[in-house]
Amino acid sequence: MPPTGPTPALFFDTVNAFQRTEALRAAVDIGLCTHIAAGKHTVAELAAACGASPKGVRILADYMTIGGWLRKEGDAYHLTPDAAAFLDRNSPAYLGDALDFLLGPELRQCFRLLPEAVCKGGTAVSAEGTVSVDNPVWVDFARGMAPIMRLPAELLADVVGGPAADQPLRVLDVAAGHGLFGIAVARRHPKVTVTALDWQAVLTVAADNAEKAGLRDRYTLKPGDAFAVDWGGPYDVVLLTNFLHHFDRPTCEKLAAKARAALAPGGRAVTLEFVPNPDRISPLPTAGFALTMLATTAGGDAYTFAEYEAMFAAAGFARSEFHPLPPTGQQAVVSYRD
Repeated sequence: MPPTGPTPALFFDTVNAFQRTEALRAAVDIGLCTHIAAGKHTVAELAAACGASPKGVRILADYMTIGGWLRKEGDAYHLTPDAAAFLDRNSPAYLGDALDFLLGPELRQCFRLLPEAVCKGGTAVSAEGTVSVDNPVWVDFARGMAPIMRLPAELLADVVGGPAADQPLRVLDVAAGHGLFGIAVARRHPKVTVTALDWQAVLTVAADNAEKAGLRDRYTLKPGDAFAVDWGGPYDVVLLTNFLHHFDRPTCEKLAAKARAALAPGGRAVTLEFVPNPDRISPLPTAGFALTMLATTAGGDAYTFAEYEAMFAAAGFARSEFHPLPPTGQQAVVSYRD
């Protein structure tokens, strides 16, 4: 008979979640999925290719099978579609390098101090958390997270669209990071030019990606702190991608006002964010992003569309529109200057 009443299953599943994290990290470290993709399927073949013990490989491969990353047929292991896309180092969507950022000591320490952050209402690691000036963690972010941002970048480029009547479209990419959002817009039309604003060390990653995309002649770098540097302009589009969630509402309003001042008449601020529904518990995993901001930033949050709408209205924008970007967990807010 099925159990009645409460069971400790959810408790133990949550408490032991770190084991899934570490198993994934171990599989990435030894190149397990890369070797399977290359045709090594048995424990003996994988142990030799990985330079690991047969017992260790067997236990790890079985655990990865239980976790949904692998399929096991007899003595042979095969990749699931997710593993083939994201865990094979030779895949263009490989995400293994993102672990340097996602499992880095700075981010882990933020969550170790989560009880203190809950009591404080913001990160307990320092006054600013991960948004401290010129933090090298954002270089790791720019390098490691780029593959997972390719689809949101293409979808956001659809929202931005191309120049009207074949006129130039001037784009400012604020906190550009890897630069993929501005690059995706520029790839759509030869009349698009992009100015990328970020700290100097981070801009080296964006410049390299623009070079690889063949866009370096239409890609200008503006190094500096987004709060301190003059944004210049006028621009037709200001991109605010995965940036505003790091700050409290008054700071977001100041950034929105700075975006409006940099826009030409008829210009738009295009914001990419994790925007939960008004209930703040859906959709998943969008709503859960608020916890990340609580742990890692002094005042950040996952804001609803109504909150973004109010922020941009306070900064003088005429109106804002909401654009879901399925199948990603992110959404866009387009705010019109006039």
